Amino acid sequence: MIARISILIIVLIVLPFLYVDFGMMRNRWRGRLMWRVAWWLPCVAMLAYTVWLATLRSFAPLETWKLYIYLLVLGLVFAPAVVFTICSAVGDFLLKKGLVRRNRGRGVGIILALLVAIVVLYGSFWGNNGVQVRNVDYFSEQLPASFDGYRIALFSDAHVGSYIWGSIDRLQVVVDTINAQQADMIAFVGDLQNMQPDELLPAMPILGRLEAKDGVLSVLGNHDYNDYLRADSVTGRRNELLMCDRQRQMGWHLLLDENVVIRRQGDSIFVAGMQNDGKNTTTYCANVDKAMSGVPAEAFSIMLEHDPTSWQRTILPRTTANLTMSGHTHGGQIRIAGLSPAAIEYKEYDGMYFDNSGRALFVTTGIGGFVPFRLGVKPEVVVITLHKGTSR
Repeated sequence: MIARISILIIVLIVLPFLYVDFGMMRNRWRGRLMWRVAWWLPCVAMLAYTVWLATLRSFAPLETWKLYIYLLVLGLVFAPAVVFTICSAVGDFLLKKGLVRRNRGRGVGIILALLVAIVVLYGSFWGNNGVQVRNVDYFSEQLPASFDGYRIALFSDAHVGSYIWGSIDRLQVVVDTINAQQADMIAFVGDLQNMQPDELLPAMPILGRLEAKDGVLSVLGNHDYNDYLRADSVTGRRNELLMCDRQRQMGWHLLLDENVVIRRQGDSIFVAGMQNDGKNTTTYCANVDKAMSGVPAEAFSIMLEHDPTSWQRTILPRTTANLTMSGHTHGGQIRIAGLSPAAIEYKEYDGMYFDNSGRALFVTTGIGGFVPFRLGVKPEVVVITLHKGTSR
């Protein structure tokens, strides 16, 4: 994880130390070697830790708290320091050019640095609390009359390995919220773990309490495979099988490129589930034809697929699925003034999307994330109600 942005992080760490040493304190520290050594020690320690993280074979340490503490230090100390450095440096420049009489950039920098630290604190410790329920309606003339009003509780991206330091209670809140909806079916659309299936052990007793008339149907997300642990092929395959087995132990019906029929009063609908079909997938491949095998073209069908980019790339051109449900994006985990970084990478990242024929994709922002930080994007459970007919 850190390897991808290691250069940016190194700049983030070093920049404030360089500015203070060779700018603000250059004259005061002249001849005081011990002061300068003491000043640079935290920087050297943080750089060493960054290099260690960047050279890990796995995506992150198995003890994820080691990563979270590192990210907290970056967010609470180094990011504010960079903000202050930039503001102060701009003030220095304006002062030297004679455009101002006093470097007010330092005062502005202190205020902005405090705001950055407050945002990091809030997003890390309060932004993940609670869960909101989003109610959505989907209309289709193809829906059998017996399923008019059928309710699906959708959730995604649990990332149970991120529930540390006693935060597993947050998962219990999610389960209680889902059960309180009394939906006909519960759908989970991937990323149950972060890197390896042992993360599920404390969560299984909680997730096993999910209840719905037609059960819990699930699919795998990109984190549910071996890509993030990066173990050898034998260990990786064993972990993937263990992940699948533990979902079944919880009473979930895991759909691995397959479908099930749900019946009501002589009518039926189909629910299909694909393995993860990410646009950059290389080590595993969803089989959409197998997932839809036996589904009549005229039948109303729902597709569960973790990655929403599959909708336009694979599902629309190669299936007749009326409604696709996905997660994966987390809504970017940050939304400020309606803007989310997820919009940079994804065309569909939050909410309902339609094609010209009325087929739809719903993308939930999920309940968690590999990094447990949310700002303006609350964990959510989505209740999708199916209706026969056209939208009113």
